[in-house]
This record gives sequence, C-alpha cells and structure tokens, in this order.
Amino acid sequence: MASSSKKRTTMAKMNRENAVREKRIRKAARKEARKLEAANPTPVEVEAPADADPGAEREDSAGS
Repeated sequence: MASSSKKRTTMAKMNRENAVREKRIRKAARKEARKLEAANPTPVEVEAPADADPGAEREDSAGS
C-alpha cells in the first residue's frame, strides 16, 4: 500500500528550481533588452586617433 504521508521536497530540489526560475527571468530580460535596442538603435560614434602614427613615438623613446 502507498504511504498516505505528504511527500516533502528537498532543499536541493528547491534550490535547483529557484536557479532555473531566476535563469528564465534573466533570459527574458535580455530578450526584452535586445528587442528594445532593435526598435530604438543608438548611433555609435567612432573616435579618430589623436596621433596619426603612434609607433613613431615609441622608437624615439627607446633610443634614448
């Protein structure tokens, strides 16, 4: 005959379930962020280098 007592969930199982639940929440948040970024793209500015030839300065200081 089957036991009539209530089965209890172990702490390990509850921790695993919480981890899966949190992972799904983080994944949904990332997906939503990607969706918002695709809807409103921000322009990316590329800065020009301050020095045209950065290698020339290294050679001068190494020879001193």
